[in-house]
Amino acid sequence: MKLLLVLLSLLLTFSVLVQSEEAYFALKTYQDNDFIFKLTDSEKIQKARDILSGKETEEVHVMGRIRKSNKDYNPKYSFHIDPDTVTFFSMAIEVCDATASYVEDYLDEACGAFLPGCFWCPWASKLTKEIKV
Repeated sequence: MKLLLVLLSLLLTFSVLVQSEEAYFALKTYQDNDFIFKLTDSEKIQKARDILSGKETEEVHVMGRIRKSNKDYNPKYSFHIDPDTVTFFSMAIEVCDATASYVEDYLDEACGAFLPGCFWCPWASKLTKEIKV
């Protein structure tokens, strides 16, 4: 019985470790500084890696809901993308398009008429690298 409990405990611990995978990626919007974002979903992490390798060529731009707080992994900006909302796209509506520097400059206006719902979809976003944090 004790052995069964130990094995169950190990299995649950391994399951949590697999689900808690994290990876960080850099994107650029035109000449802006790198914008670093975090991914916690293994399928999205693989998709980002496929974009960087050239395997994915259609949905290569990054979209997600911004949060008005900075993160240690993205020190040049006062906002970050909520990892749970990150998706990749090929085309999106214009109302969520802006460069990273424009969002930074007008962050106080974001989530209203500018970037409704806090969704940011920079059309010019280009993944540049995976970051080791």
